[in-house]
This record gives sequence, structure tokens and C-alpha cells, in this order.
Amino acid sequence: MASLSGHLSVTIRVMEKGVPIRSLSRGIAVLQAVNRGNSLSMMEIARSSEVPYPTACRIVQTLLHEGLIEREPARKRYRPTALVQALAHGFQGDAQLVRAARTHIVDLTRRVGWPISLSTQVGHSMVIRDSTHALTALTFSHYHPGFTLPILECAAGHAYLANIGETERTELFRAIKLLPKRVNMHVIDLMENGDLVEQIRGAGFATRGYNQFTRNPGKTSSIAVPILTRKGTVAGALTLAFFASATKMSDAVAQFVVPLKATAEAISGDLD
Repeated sequence: MASLSGHLSVTIRVMEKGVPIRSLSRGIAVLQAVNRGNSLSMMEIARSSEVPYPTACRIVQTLLHEGLIEREPARKRYRPTALVQALAHGFQGDAQLVRAARTHIVDLTRRVGWPISLSTQVGHSMVIRDSTHALTALTFSHYHPGFTLPILECAAGHAYLANIGETERTELFRAIKLLPKRVNMHVIDLMENGDLVEQIRGAGFATRGYNQFTRNPGKTSSIAVPILTRKGTVAGALTLAFFASATKMSDAVAQFVVPLKATAEAISGDLD
């Protein structure tokens, strides 16, 4: 009985400190990597998820057993199954935002040519809720709802972080620092101790060159603006992605920031 009491005491202390379960965090990272990549080899899964290769292999076998991923018939590559959609069953939290944004992001893509993504924050990720990649040829891949991007590694994440309250941002950074895998401490330092928050808020947008956490790493750059409600909260972010080799960031900013901001304002107006 004393031993059981001791284990319970340790468990409670761990829960109070908010320490994540490392194996669960790694399992989620592997599933997210497969979902992002759509078709990956075992080595690519380990590299993308930043999980040691032997551990990634065991996790992949578990996900195969659970039916969340499958091995392609003709080669040693893995892809998500339709069962991953069941993980979001019952979640309708952003339905109103998606409805309000759809017409506006479609119109913007038709005017500027480049694809637009609508994303919201979930934990330490920005999750795509809708996009117009299927409406334009100016894209390498289609991004469907549910695709996740690390919040510290994408323009949408920077736009979101800069516009939330200081207390909320501090708490989010505290949770991110507990993650077992490497995080971009440089961005956290710039936001906590530098002037990155003020820069993004002052400009009204964030940029990210040569995006690494996409299905075509290093091929695209992006500009993101926050969608702010009349109450001052951040409902989400709009991101315009363009070929990094085709347009300089300075030219993209000069050409696309104004219509991006106008679109975000129009969406905000339809939310209220």
C-alpha cells in the first residue's frame, strides 16, 4: 500500500508540473509527420518527426496495427488512412470561421493567383482549416484541412503569437519548452527578449522564407496576417504561399500584404 501511495504521489507531482508523456508525444509527432508528408519512407518519418529511427519504427508498427497508417503495396513507404479523420470526429470549433472565410479566400486567390490557407492554433501547431491550393496551378502540393505546421516555424504561427496577449503567449511558450524534441528557441527568445512581437504587430504581418515544414521543404515562402475580431482576439491567420525561386520576399510583401489584410478584415467583419 505504501508503494502504491508513493507512485500516486509521484504521478500527481508530474501532472502538476505539466510534464508530457514522452512516448505519447513521439507517437503524435510520427503521426503528424506521416500526415504532413502523405507518403514517406521510414527514414523520412524519423527525420521529419525528429524521433530516433528505432523508436520511429516501433511507433509506425503500432500505427499500422491501429489502422491509422498503411504501407503502400509496391514500396516501403507509409501513408495515412481515412481513419485519421476519426480523430477529429465531433470537432466543429472553427466551422463559423471556415464559412466566413471561404468566399473571401477564393476571391483572393482568383485575383493574385497564389494559394491562400486559413489556419488556427492548436497546442504548439497551426492547423489548416481551409485552403485554395486546389484552385490554382501555382502550388507544389494540395493542403487539406488538418495539415499541421509547427507554430514556431511558419508565418501563420508568428502572426498568431505576436497578436495574442502576453500572458497567453508566456503560457504557450512554457508548454512548448517542455516538448521532448528540439524547438526553435531562437524565435522564442526574439519574442520574449527581442522586438519581434512589436515588429510583427507594427507591420501587421509576418513572413517566413524557404519553408521547411511543408511537403516540398525549401521550395516556398509565405506571408501571413492575423484575423482579428472586434473584441481584439485572434480568430486565426491567413497565409499566402509563393514559389521562393519566383518572387523575392520584398516584392511579395509590396504586392500581397494589402490585399491579404483587406481579406482578413472582410472575414473579421463577417464573423461579428
